[in-house]
Amino acid sequence: MKFAVLVFPGSNCDIDCYKAVESTIGQPVDYVWHTATDLSAYDGILVPGGFSYGDYLRCGAIARFANVMNEVKKAAEQGKFILGICNGFQILTEAGLLPGALIRNNGLKFRCHNTPLEVVNNANPFTNQFSQGEIIDIPIAHGEGNYYCDDATLAELKANNQIVFRYAGDTNPNGSVDKIAGVSNKAGNVVGMMPHPERAVDQLLGSEDGKRMFTSILNAWREQHGAAVNG
Repeated sequence: MKFAVLVFPGSNCDIDCYKAVESTIGQPVDYVWHTATDLSAYDGILVPGGFSYGDYLRCGAIARFANVMNEVKKAAEQGKFILGICNGFQILTEAGLLPGALIRNNGLKFRCHNTPLEVVNNANPFTNQFSQGEIIDIPIAHGEGNYYCDDATLAELKANNQIVFRYAGDTNPNGSVDKIAGVSNKAGNVVGMMPHPERAVDQLLGSEDGKRMFTSILNAWREQHGAAVNG
């Protein structure tokens, strides 16, 4: 399985994502600049955190127009696996690949700390190595992570099992609707989340719960391409 880690001007979690792929599943991974016009060689695409284009106008609002995003949309339509983390989640919502929007944290402060998450849907390609309802420990680092959608969209998310993660227990560090921390598209192959699993792949980092997101995606890809992999 081959991964692309997208790099926009202002990305700062691209190296973290690259190293996470290397250390957790040892699969080929490349940095891919925002001007790229071909992602056909890749099976998985990671849209990392940071401050793409300085977060001018609105987080992700400029990045959505980058050349590479046309290819990300094609990859999504082809069923390839796409994960947007933090600013990557914001970019995917701005690009219309995921429902909802990310707005300023309700306390208007940047939040940076570990946060308990509930695995709401473990039937997703990115969560198949977790248990349903499991509480995991993943760090957040954002100022605009308050997930918002209208009532009709929320009902649709619930009906289609598109809510992947919620902030667990009494926690809701940014005021997100229904405590949502991560969602998927209807097909399940595109996921966005505000917490940073790539920063939780080794106990030295404080948690290794994020490791299973990467082993999950490799497992899903191998199941999808079982004949080719085994042959």
